[in-house]
Parts: sequence; structure tokens; C-alpha cells
Amino acid sequence: MKTRPLGSTGIDLPVLSFGASSLGAEFRDISLDEAMRSTRTALDLGMNFIDTSAYYGRGMSEILLGMGLKGVPRDSYLLGTKLGRYSDKHFDFSARRVEESVHVSLQRLKTDHLDVLLLHDVEFVELPQIWEETLPALLKIRDQGKARAVGFSCYPLKTFHTVLDHVEDEIDCILAYNRYTLQNTSLATELLPRLKAKRIGVIGAGPFSARLLTHAPLPDWLKEPEEVRAAAKEADRLCDQRGVDIAQLALQFACAHPDIASMVAGSANPDNIRKWAEWLEQPIDEALLAEVLAIFEPVKDIGHLEGLAENN
Repeated sequence: MKTRPLGSTGIDLPVLSFGASSLGAEFRDISLDEAMRSTRTALDLGMNFIDTSAYYGRGMSEILLGMGLKGVPRDSYLLGTKLGRYSDKHFDFSARRVEESVHVSLQRLKTDHLDVLLLHDVEFVELPQIWEETLPALLKIRDQGKARAVGFSCYPLKTFHTVLDHVEDEIDCILAYNRYTLQNTSLATELLPRLKAKRIGVIGAGPFSARLLTHAPLPDWLKEPEEVRAAAKEADRLCDQRGVDIAQLALQFACAHPDIASMVAGSANPDNIRKWAEWLEQPIDEALLAEVLAIFEPVKDIGHLEGLAENN
């Protein structure tokens, strides 16, 4: 699988990375065997950056990864986790919790260092804490050699810019989810120029936009408005008529941007992971892509509110 540099970190990531949120049974119950086979399948196919979080499965994802990676040479894969979010309502970005969280994550993952360490969903707290308290603690972790690259993740564009105003000269990378898809390309238009100028690495996630760009039933927690859902259904029908899975087009599109180092997608189904790798080896249908983008044009970049109201 092709790789791209993560900003100026010296780390090269695969264009498609393995998201381990599913290993925390975030979307359905899974077996230990599924977790093990999914992880090994991803690595075998070159998806050798694994993205997880202390939040996923409230620690289960990290624990199962630690088991699934047993015996795999540490220099053969890259590992990233997140801290600060620990449940739907529990957020703790205190300096003390940074140190504790990293210690626990390293124990669960059975490693002595992380390649990428991110603050998870910072839009849910009052933002000054992030640059006044959390970031100094994060940089200390990096200085100790426990993390090679540090940064933050969130959803609202306002939050990205507010935090970057204070940290862009100190962090190494960011992660943005559902911000570079067939329907929403705001990562490219609203953030990439700023990040590229500072040589900050960019990781994308959510190429399928929470199943919006798949055949699968939409989850109850999907927040996109009805007009976006209607456009997605129309685009799905068009792709189906042309004999193309809309998920294939979505993945190929999301992984193609040269300034996004990697796109994270997750599944606990090894067959899905193999299918994704096969899709990336195929040329994208440019004519179909143009038609699908035209369908989404009236609802382009429409998103939803996330976190505290003042951070949106």
C-alpha cells in the first residue's frame, strides 16, 4: 500500500489505516477471534498504522489490540491512541490525567511508546484548558519519548481554528473525521492550507461518514440533516445503477487527496478490510464521481453541531 509523510514528523503512514474503534464493540458485539483476525488482516494488507483510543469500548479496543499484536515486531507497525475522552459524558483534559492515561494505554497496548498521541474530541470542553494545561503535559510525554507525534482531534471547524491559533507551532498533527468525504470536503478547503503551511500532518477518518455513504442502515446516532441523507440515497441509487458500490467510490475519493497522509477506516470484519484494499487497487470511475459530486453539491459541506455550543 502506498504511503505519505505525516507532515514534518518523519513518519510515513499508509494511505488507508486501520481504525480499531470496532474492536471496542462500539457498533456491535464482536468476538475475540474477529478482533484478532481483523488486526492481522489489516497488517497483512499494508494498513500498518492502527488508530485507537482509551474511549473505544472504554479501554476494550486497546486491550484487544495489545492481545492481537502479541508477537508482531513493534517496528513493523505504527500505533496511535487518544486521551481526554473516556465515555459519552466523561471528559478529562487535566495534566494529571494526561500522564495517567498514557501510562494505562501503554500497559494495555503492551508497548513502550506511541507513534501518534492525540487529544480526543476537544470541542466538549472549554478550550483554554487545552493550550494552558493539556498541551504542556502532552509535550512532556513527547519529550520523554513515549510519543513520537502529538496533536488533537475534533469535528467543528471553529474549534480547529481556535485551538490552532494557540498550538500550531507546537503540535505535529491533527485528525479530522467526516471532513473529507463525497459530501463534505471542508477539511481540504478550510483547514489544509493552514496546516500545510505549518507542515502539520493531517490524518482523516470516516470516509463513509458514519455509514451515510454505504448500503448499510443508518445508525440512530447519525446527526446529519434530512437533506444530506436524501442526497446520499440519491447518490447510492445512481451508483447501484452503474454497478458500483457507493462505499467503493467514497473510499477511493477519500484516500486520493495528496495532502491527507492517511484515511482511517475501521471494521471488525476481515472481509470488509480485504475488500477495501482491493478497491484501492482499482481506478476510480471519474465520470461517476463527477455525477455523484453534482448530486451532493446542494448540500456540500453541511454538517452538524458537536460538543459545546460555543465551540461550533
